[in-house]
Amino acid sequence: QVQFVESGGGLVQPGGSLSLSCAVSGSSFSLGAMGWHRQTPGRQREWVATISSGGVRNYYYTVKGRFTISRDNAKNTVELQMNSLKPEDTAVYYCYVRIEGRDYWGQGTQVTVSS
Repeated sequence: QVQFVESGGGLVQPGGSLSLSCAVSGSSFSLGAMGWHRQTPGRQREWVATISSGGVRNYYYTVKGRFTISRDNAKNTVELQMNSLKPEDTAVYYCYVRIEGRDYWGQGTQVTVSS
């Protein structure tokens, strides 16, 4: 059973920074791509960033240059460093991992950007 431990969300002022972390355990298979989505009430879940098992990174255009995704394959963790945060970044952020062609999701962590 794949399990997630997400941490790092919270309240930050516009222009500030936060770092999200996600640890994955319980898989009998190697982890594929890992990443983050986010969702605000009344809107569909939105892709934010992905990092492949080989370290190739991709970002949604609204966060490119401000967010950095990284992973530690030895620890099965993925992180999202978020800088220059804007109020429109406010959302619940969900970690995900692809294993053997199937996506698994974390429970989500709230990020609020407000003065």
